[in-house]
Amino acid sequence: MRQLECVDGRLTDTDYFDLTAWIGDTHPDRVGLPFAYAQAVDVDNLGALGLAMKTAPRLRDTLERAERYFRLLTDTVSYQLDEGAEPALFILRRQTREHPALHLRNECALCGFGRIFKQFIGPDLSYDFVSFRHPTPGPIARYEGFFDAPVRFSAERNAIAIRSDMLDLPTRLGDAAVSRFLTEHLDAELGAMTSPDSLQRALAEHLSEALSNGIPKASNVARALGMSERTLYRRLAESGQTYQEVLEDTQRSLAERLLSQPAFSIPDIAFLTGFSEQSSFNRAFKRWVGQTPGAYRRAASQVA
Repeated sequence: MRQLECVDGRLTDTDYFDLTAWIGDTHPDRVGLPFAYAQAVDVDNLGALGLAMKTAPRLRDTLERAERYFRLLTDTVSYQLDEGAEPALFILRRQTREHPALHLRNECALCGFGRIFKQFIGPDLSYDFVSFRHPTPGPIARYEGFFDAPVRFSAERNAIAIRSDMLDLPTRLGDAAVSRFLTEHLDAELGAMTSPDSLQRALAEHLSEALSNGIPKASNVARALGMSERTLYRRLAESGQTYQEVLEDTQRSLAERLLSQPAFSIPDIAFLTGFSEQSSFNRAFKRWVGQTPGAYRRAASQVA
Protein backbone atom coordinates (compact mmCIF):
# COMPACT_ATOMS: atom_id res chain seq x y z
CA MET A 1 0.00 0.00 0.00
CA ARG A 2 1.50 3.34 -1.04
CA GLN A 3 1.89 6.31 1.29
CA LEU A 4 -1.35 8.27 1.61
CA GLU A 5 -1.55 12.04 1.80
CA CYS A 6 -4.01 14.21 3.72
CA VAL A 7 -5.34 17.58 2.54
CA ASP A 8 -6.66 19.77 5.36
CA GLY A 9 -6.72 16.73 7.60
CA ARG A 10 -8.68 14.59 5.12
CA LEU A 11 -7.77 11.90 2.63
CA THR A 12 -8.37 12.77 -0.99
CA ASP A 13 -11.15 10.80 -2.67
CA THR A 14 -8.58 8.83 -4.67
CA ASP A 15 -6.59 7.88 -1.58
CA TYR A 16 -9.75 7.01 0.36
CA PHE A 17 -10.93 4.66 -2.39
CA ASP A 18 -7.44 3.19 -2.84
CA LEU A 19 -7.35 2.44 0.90
CA THR A 20 -10.83 0.91 0.77
CA ALA A 21 -9.81 -1.30 -2.16
CA TRP A 22 -6.68 -2.41 -0.32
CA ILE A 23 -8.71 -3.37 2.75
CA GLY A 24 -11.13 -5.37 0.61
CA ASP A 25 -8.30 -7.12 -1.25
CA THR A 26 -6.34 -8.08 1.87
CA HIS A 27 -9.12 -8.86 4.36
CA PRO A 28 -9.56 -12.60 5.00
CA ASP A 29 -13.38 -12.33 4.73
CA ARG A 30 -14.23 -9.86 1.96
CA VAL A 31 -17.89 -10.92 1.87
CA GLY A 32 -18.28 -10.40 5.62
CA LEU A 33 -16.83 -6.88 5.62
CA PRO A 34 -20.09 -5.05 4.73
CA PHE A 35 -21.96 -6.95 7.44
CA ALA A 36 -19.33 -6.02 10.04
CA TYR A 37 -19.52 -2.41 8.89
CA ALA A 38 -23.30 -2.40 9.23
CA GLN A 39 -23.08 -3.73 12.76
CA ALA A 40 -20.54 -1.06 13.71
CA VAL A 41 -22.09 2.00 12.06
CA ASP A 42 -24.05 4.33 14.35
CA VAL A 43 -26.53 6.76 12.82
CA ASP A 44 -25.86 9.19 15.66
CA ASN A 45 -22.42 9.73 14.14
CA LEU A 46 -24.15 11.44 11.21
CA GLY A 47 -24.92 14.43 13.43
CA ALA A 48 -28.06 16.44 12.73
CA LEU A 49 -28.84 14.32 9.66
CA GLY A 50 -28.78 11.11 11.69
CA LEU A 51 -31.08 12.60 14.32
CA ALA A 52 -33.43 13.99 11.65
CA MET A 53 -33.66 10.54 10.06
CA LYS A 54 -34.22 8.85 13.42
CA THR A 55 -36.98 11.24 14.51
CA ALA A 56 -38.77 11.36 11.15
CA PRO A 57 -42.41 10.27 11.65
CA ARG A 58 -42.47 7.48 9.02
CA LEU A 59 -39.93 5.40 7.16
CA ARG A 60 -40.75 7.34 3.99
CA ASP A 61 -39.78 10.57 5.77
CA THR A 62 -36.52 8.96 6.89
CA LEU A 63 -35.60 8.03 3.32
CA GLU A 64 -36.55 11.47 2.02
CA ARG A 65 -34.21 13.07 4.55
CA ALA A 66 -31.38 10.81 3.41
CA GLU A 67 -32.14 11.75 -0.20
CA ARG A 68 -32.23 15.48 0.46
CA TYR A 69 -29.41 15.99 2.93
CA PHE A 70 -26.81 13.24 2.53
CA ARG A 71 -24.70 15.42 0.25
CA LEU A 72 -23.93 17.54 3.30
CA LEU A 73 -21.71 14.62 4.36
CA THR A 74 -20.10 13.61 1.06
CA ASP A 75 -20.15 14.45 -2.63
CA THR A 76 -19.15 10.94 -3.74
CA VAL A 77 -22.60 9.37 -3.38
CA SER A 78 -26.26 10.38 -3.30
CA TYR A 79 -29.53 8.60 -2.59
CA GLN A 80 -32.93 8.70 -4.26
CA LEU A 81 -36.32 7.40 -3.15
CA ASP A 82 -38.09 6.36 -6.37
CA GLU A 83 -41.79 5.64 -5.84
CA GLY A 84 -42.60 5.47 -9.54
CA ALA A 85 -43.41 1.76 -9.32
CA GLU A 86 -44.21 -0.90 -6.74
CA PRO A 87 -42.08 -1.68 -4.83
CA ALA A 88 -40.37 1.67 -4.30
CA LEU A 89 -36.59 1.80 -4.64
CA PHE A 90 -34.11 3.46 -2.30
CA ILE A 91 -31.32 3.94 -4.85
CA LEU A 92 -27.62 4.58 -4.26
CA ARG A 93 -26.15 6.75 -7.01
CA ARG A 94 -22.44 7.09 -7.68
CA GLN A 95 -21.27 10.72 -7.86
CA THR A 96 -17.65 10.03 -8.64
CA ARG A 97 -15.55 8.22 -11.21
CA GLU A 98 -15.56 4.45 -11.34
CA HIS A 99 -13.15 2.75 -8.93
CA PRO A 100 -12.75 -0.91 -7.87
CA ALA A 101 -13.45 0.11 -4.27
CA LEU A 102 -16.97 1.24 -5.13
CA HIS A 103 -18.23 -2.36 -5.08
CA LEU A 104 -17.29 -2.70 -1.41
CA ARG A 105 -18.38 0.86 -0.61
CA ASN A 106 -21.82 0.27 -2.12
CA GLU A 107 -22.29 -2.98 -0.23
CA CYS A 108 -21.29 -1.32 3.04
CA ALA A 109 -23.67 1.58 2.41
CA LEU A 110 -26.74 -0.53 1.64
CA CYS A 111 -25.97 -3.03 4.40
CA GLY A 112 -25.63 -0.11 6.82
CA PHE A 113 -28.91 1.49 5.76
CA GLY A 114 -30.64 -1.88 5.67
CA ARG A 115 -29.80 -2.46 9.33
CA ILE A 116 -30.47 1.16 10.40
CA PHE A 117 -33.95 1.20 8.86
CA LYS A 118 -34.88 -1.96 10.73
CA GLN A 119 -33.59 -0.39 13.93
CA PHE A 120 -35.85 2.62 13.30
CA ILE A 121 -38.97 0.56 12.52
CA GLY A 122 -38.65 -2.80 14.24
CA PRO A 123 -39.46 -6.37 13.16
CA ASP A 124 -42.45 -5.36 10.99
CA LEU A 125 -40.14 -3.95 8.31
CA SER A 126 -39.17 -6.25 5.45
CA TYR A 127 -37.53 -5.69 2.07
CA ASP A 128 -38.74 -7.04 -1.27
CA PHE A 129 -35.19 -7.41 -2.56
CA VAL A 130 -31.76 -5.76 -2.56
CA SER A 131 -29.72 -5.30 -5.75
CA PHE A 132 -26.15 -4.42 -6.67
CA ARG A 133 -24.79 -3.47 -10.07
CA HIS A 134 -21.51 -5.38 -9.71
CA PRO A 135 -21.02 -9.18 -9.91
CA THR A 136 -21.34 -11.21 -6.74
CA PRO A 137 -18.08 -11.39 -4.75
CA GLY A 138 -19.18 -14.52 -2.87
CA PRO A 139 -22.09 -16.71 -1.80
CA ILE A 140 -25.39 -14.87 -2.30
CA ALA A 141 -26.88 -16.83 0.61
CA ARG A 142 -24.77 -14.80 3.05
CA TYR A 143 -26.21 -11.55 1.73
CA GLU A 144 -29.75 -12.91 1.74
CA GLY A 145 -29.26 -14.05 5.31
CA PHE A 146 -28.20 -10.56 6.32
CA PHE A 147 -31.05 -8.71 4.58
CA ASP A 148 -33.62 -11.50 5.09
CA ALA A 149 -34.61 -10.85 1.47
CA PRO A 150 -33.59 -11.89 -2.06
CA VAL A 151 -30.36 -10.26 -3.22
CA ARG A 152 -29.48 -9.71 -6.87
CA PHE A 153 -26.04 -8.96 -8.32
CA SER A 154 -25.17 -7.68 -11.82
CA ALA A 155 -28.43 -5.75 -11.57
CA GLU A 156 -29.47 -2.43 -13.09
CA ARG A 157 -29.23 -0.46 -9.84
CA ASN A 158 -27.74 -0.42 -6.37
CA ALA A 159 -30.97 -0.33 -4.41
CA ILE A 160 -33.18 -1.58 -1.59
CA ALA A 161 -36.73 -2.37 -2.74
CA ILE A 162 -39.43 -1.50 -0.19
CA ARG A 163 -43.21 -1.80 -0.61
CA SER A 164 -45.28 1.35 -0.13
CA ASP A 165 -47.04 -0.08 2.93
CA MET A 166 -43.62 -0.52 4.53
CA LEU A 167 -42.79 3.13 3.80
CA ASP A 168 -45.88 4.14 5.76
CA LEU A 169 -44.71 2.38 8.94
CA PRO A 170 -44.05 4.73 11.89
CA THR A 171 -40.55 5.05 13.30
CA ARG A 172 -39.99 4.07 16.92
CA LEU A 173 -38.62 7.48 17.90
CA GLY A 174 -40.65 9.58 15.48
CA ASP A 175 -41.16 13.15 16.64
CA ALA A 176 -42.42 15.55 13.98
CA ALA A 177 -41.50 18.70 15.92
CA VAL A 178 -37.93 17.59 16.65
CA SER A 179 -37.44 16.35 13.10
CA ARG A 180 -38.77 19.63 11.67
CA PHE A 181 -36.36 21.62 13.86
CA LEU A 182 -33.45 19.50 12.63
CA THR A 183 -34.43 19.75 8.97
CA GLU A 184 -34.59 23.53 9.25
CA HIS A 185 -31.00 23.43 10.48
CA LEU A 186 -30.03 21.13 7.61
CA ASP A 187 -31.76 23.39 5.08
CA ALA A 188 -29.63 26.28 6.33
CA GLU A 189 -26.49 24.18 5.83
CA LEU A 190 -27.59 23.28 2.31
CA GLY A 191 -28.13 26.92 1.45
CA ALA A 192 -24.66 27.79 2.68
CA MET A 193 -22.95 25.15 0.56
CA THR A 194 -24.78 25.62 -2.73
CA SER A 195 -22.59 28.21 -4.42
CA PRO A 196 -22.98 28.49 -8.21
CA ASP A 197 -19.82 26.44 -8.82
CA SER A 198 -20.77 23.67 -6.42
CA LEU A 199 -24.32 23.57 -7.81
CA GLN A 200 -23.14 23.24 -11.41
CA ARG A 201 -20.63 20.55 -10.41
CA ALA A 202 -23.26 18.60 -8.45
CA LEU A 203 -25.74 18.99 -11.31
CA ALA A 204 -23.25 17.76 -13.92
CA GLU A 205 -22.25 14.78 -11.74
CA HIS A 206 -25.87 13.79 -11.19
CA LEU A 207 -26.74 14.12 -14.87
CA SER A 208 -23.72 12.02 -15.92
CA GLU A 209 -24.96 9.20 -13.70
CA ALA A 210 -28.64 9.52 -14.66
CA LEU A 211 -28.40 9.92 -18.46
CA SER A 212 -28.25 6.18 -19.15
CA ASN A 213 -31.91 6.07 -18.08
CA GLY A 214 -32.86 8.82 -20.55
CA ILE A 215 -33.04 12.59 -20.21
CA PRO A 216 -33.97 13.27 -16.57
CA LYS A 217 -36.71 15.74 -15.80
CA ALA A 218 -35.57 18.94 -14.13
CA SER A 219 -38.06 18.36 -11.32
CA ASN A 220 -36.53 14.97 -10.48
CA VAL A 221 -32.99 16.34 -10.66
CA ALA A 222 -33.89 19.28 -8.42
CA ARG A 223 -35.37 16.92 -5.86
CA ALA A 224 -32.24 14.76 -5.86
CA LEU A 225 -30.15 17.90 -5.28
CA GLY A 226 -32.31 18.94 -2.33
CA MET A 227 -34.25 21.85 -3.82
CA SER A 228 -37.41 22.71 -5.74
CA GLU A 229 -37.47 22.91 -9.53
CA ARG A 230 -38.10 26.65 -9.30
CA THR A 231 -35.06 27.09 -7.04
CA LEU A 232 -32.89 25.11 -9.45
CA TYR A 233 -33.93 27.30 -12.37
CA ARG A 234 -33.44 30.47 -10.34
CA ARG A 235 -29.98 29.51 -9.13
CA LEU A 236 -28.84 28.55 -12.61
CA ALA A 237 -30.21 31.83 -13.98
CA GLU A 238 -28.22 33.73 -11.35
CA SER A 239 -25.07 32.15 -12.73
CA GLY A 240 -26.09 32.90 -16.33
CA GLN A 241 -27.03 29.34 -17.29
CA THR A 242 -30.10 27.28 -18.02
CA TYR A 243 -30.89 23.67 -17.21
CA GLN A 244 -30.83 22.80 -20.90
CA GLU A 245 -27.36 24.33 -21.32
CA VAL A 246 -25.92 22.37 -18.38
CA LEU A 247 -27.63 19.22 -19.67
CA GLU A 248 -26.14 19.57 -23.14
CA ASP A 249 -22.70 20.51 -21.77
CA THR A 250 -22.79 17.34 -19.67
CA GLN A 251 -23.92 15.21 -22.63
CA ARG A 252 -21.17 16.64 -24.84
CA SER A 253 -18.45 16.23 -22.21
CA LEU A 254 -19.53 12.67 -21.43
CA ALA A 255 -19.73 11.80 -25.14
CA GLU A 256 -16.25 13.17 -25.84
CA ARG A 257 -14.82 11.21 -22.93
CA LEU A 258 -16.47 7.97 -24.00
CA LEU A 259 -15.50 8.41 -27.66
CA SER A 260 -11.86 8.43 -26.58
CA GLN A 261 -12.34 4.92 -25.15
CA PRO A 262 -12.50 2.23 -27.88
CA ALA A 263 -14.39 -0.15 -25.58
CA PHE A 264 -17.59 1.87 -26.06
CA SER A 265 -19.40 1.61 -29.39
CA ILE A 266 -21.14 4.68 -30.78
CA PRO A 267 -24.61 3.13 -30.17
CA ASP A 268 -23.56 2.48 -26.56
CA ILE A 269 -22.41 6.08 -26.19
CA ALA A 270 -25.69 7.36 -27.61
CA PHE A 271 -27.55 5.34 -24.95
CA LEU A 272 -25.23 6.41 -22.12
CA THR A 273 -25.68 10.08 -22.99
CA GLY A 274 -29.47 9.91 -22.90
CA PHE A 275 -30.44 9.37 -26.56
CA SER A 276 -32.92 6.69 -27.58
CA GLU A 277 -31.69 6.69 -31.19
CA GLN A 278 -28.15 6.88 -32.55
CA SER A 279 -29.28 9.21 -35.37
CA SER A 280 -30.44 11.80 -32.81
CA PHE A 281 -27.12 11.51 -31.00
CA ASN A 282 -25.19 11.93 -34.26
CA ARG A 283 -27.06 15.14 -35.12
CA ALA A 284 -26.68 16.59 -31.62
CA PHE A 285 -22.96 15.77 -31.44
CA LYS A 286 -22.27 17.37 -34.82
CA ARG A 287 -24.13 20.48 -33.68
CA TRP A 288 -22.03 20.64 -30.49
CA VAL A 289 -18.61 19.81 -31.91
CA GLY A 290 -18.83 20.34 -35.66
CA GLN A 291 -17.95 16.69 -36.40
CA THR A 292 -19.80 13.41 -36.44
CA PRO A 293 -19.01 11.03 -33.54
CA GLY A 294 -17.11 8.73 -35.93
CA ALA A 295 -14.96 11.56 -37.27
CA TYR A 296 -14.27 12.81 -33.75
CA ARG A 297 -13.21 9.32 -32.64
CA ARG A 298 -10.87 8.91 -35.61
CA ALA A 299 -9.28 12.30 -34.98
CA ALA A 300 -8.86 11.54 -31.27
CA SER A 301 -7.19 8.20 -32.00
CA GLN A 302 -4.68 9.88 -34.34
CA VAL A 303 -3.75 12.43 -31.64
CA ALA A 304 -3.32 9.64 -29.08
